[in-house]
Amino acid sequence: MTAPRKYPLELRERAVRMYRTADPRPQIKRLATDLGVIAKAGAEAGRGAAAGS
Repeated sequence: MTAPRKYPLELRERAVRMYRTADPRPQIKRLATDLGVIAKAGAEAGRGAAAGS
């Protein structure tokens, strides 16, 4: 059994969408703070967004 996610999938999708549509692209730490999550979670979502673009 896998561990439950700390943050819901919808929040991750929102973070990735915000990152991709921002111009200029924000720092991951700043975006994570704006969303109220820890920076490490924001960085993981950001890396996924960067890889997917």
